[in-house]
Order: sequence, then structure tokens, then C-alpha cells
Amino acid sequence: MDRYILLMTIVLGIYAIIFTFFTHNKAMSWYISGGAISLGLVYLLVRRKFSINTLVHLYLITAPIYSFYVILAFWNNSVMNFCWLLPIPLGASVFFSRKVVLRYTLYSLFHIVVVYIIANNFSSNFPKHTQQQILFSDTILITSNILVVALLLYYKDKIGKQEVLFQLKQISADKPEVKNKKTPEILSESAEIDHESMEKLFARIETCMIENKLFKDIKFNLSALSVALDVNSSYISKAIRYKGYPNFNTYLNIYRIGYVKKLFNEIDFQKTTLMYVYTEAGFSNQSTFNRVFKQIEGITPSEYIQQNLKPDDTDGE
Repeated sequence: MDRYILLMTIVLGIYAIIFTFFTHNKAMSWYISGGAISLGLVYLLVRRKFSINTLVHLYLITAPIYSFYVILAFWNNSVMNFCWLLPIPLGASVFFSRKVVLRYTLYSLFHIVVVYIIANNFSSNFPKHTQQQILFSDTILITSNILVVALLLYYKDKIGKQEVLFQLKQISADKPEVKNKKTPEILSESAEIDHESMEKLFARIETCMIENKLFKDIKFNLSALSVALDVNSSYISKAIRYKGYPNFNTYLNIYRIGYVKKLFNEIDFQKTTLMYVYTEAGFSNQSTFNRVFKQIEGITPSEYIQQNLKPDDTDGE
């Protein structure tokens, strides 16, 4: 947040210089200079009094309002001024959920619609600018937006990795047997997790699958496991791959097929159907069950029954 505010203050400062010495727009120069000074001072005053989320919300709400005058002033000169609003949904995506990002996107579009209505229905006395001045201004705007987008994308990735590490520390803190052990280490700049941490998380996954038998739910998937463990789904996938499984679906299907084989040895086929077996193990239909069974076991369910079950198991005697 500090780096973003610093970057935006510098960008506004550059624009203030442009409108003072190159474009010669006194009103815009004072407006943007005031915005740069206000942004820096207000942030310094409130940054330690409020949470990061509150500060981000405050910025995302006020920035489009501040940009309103700038966009309106250049409405008839350049369409590039919409770029002033580009950091709003991008900034929201770094800190908040998709639902919140959608709200801020609609909020930005709302400002564009209002500018359009005002510009096309009310007369204005904004100064005219030459093509060369507009080209220069647009070049600075595009350059600054590239820097802003790059900064937001960089920290979106970094914050995501820190969230994974935080969740991992919570995992270690919640397990009594590992409270006295060291917390997970950051092995490199890319926030790779150490082997011990992988083993701990996979042990939790195994416990959840074995004790709770979540795989029996037809709708069970990676997202459901993420909710059950309260761990980021990408980190769960990483732990599963670490243990040698190609992906989550393969891992899940191995559990389901294992449970099917267990049921084959326990049920009476004279009283129970094959549908009962595969639905009890979490498969939604027989074609999927047959395909997955053959992928894992190398033979069809019928061939497996013939080769592995005793005659009296299938005869019901």
C-alpha cells in the first residue's frame, strides 16, 4: 500500500508539472497538485489508525470521484482518460473477493456513464488542447498505468503466497504435536514450502479423507476439501503432487476405488446392485466408475470381481 500511494503521488506530481509548464492549464495544475498533496498527507495521517482493508476501500471509493473532473475535462480530447479508472478493479482484485471486485468495476463504470451524460448534455468551458499536448499527456498516462498495473500484479502474487504461508502457520499452531516445532521456512523468494510442512498438510488431508470419508460425497471436490481444512486449494494441490499424485482428482479416485474394492468383499451381490456400490463410493454414474476403475486397476469391475472374489461371494451361498 505504501508503494502504491508513493507511485500515485509521483504520477500526480508529474501531471502537475505537465499542466504547469507544458500544457498551461492553471485550473488542472492546481487540481492535480492538490490531489497529490492531499493523497500523501491524508495517507500518512491515517495509515496507522485503520486496517489495510479499510484504507483500500477508502482509496477505491474516493479515487474515481477525484478522477471524475479530470476525465470530464478531457472527454472531447482523448478517450485514454478512462485509464484513470483502470487501477480501481485491479486494486480491488489484490485484496478482495471476486464479488467485491465486481462491485468496484460497476462503480467505475457508473462514473464513466455519469461523465458521458454530463459531457453530452451540458456545456463546459474546459480549455482546448493541441494534438501534440494530448499525445504527450496520453503517453504519460499509459506509462504510469503500466507501472501501476505491474505493481498491482506483482503484489497480488506476493500477497497470495503470504496467505498460503499464514494458513500453514495456523495449521502448525492448531496441531498439538507440532506446537514446539519450528514454523515453516521460506526457502526462496518464490515462497516455496519445506518438506516437513508438506508432510504435515498431507497428513491432515489423509486424516480428513480416512476418518470423515468425504470422498463418498458425489459432489466432493478440491474446493470442498479446502473448506473442510480451511487451507488454500492451491496449497492442497501442491501437497498432493508432492506425495506423487498427478492431481487431486486422481488422488480422490484412488480413495473411491479403494472403497469400492472394500465393498466388493463385504456385500452380497444377490441382495445388492453394482449401482449401490459405485454411488456409495462417490461416483455419479456407471460409465465414469467403469472408466476410472480400469484406469486405476487396469481391468474392468466385472473382470476384477471374477478374478478376485470367491465363487460363494458372487453366488450368495
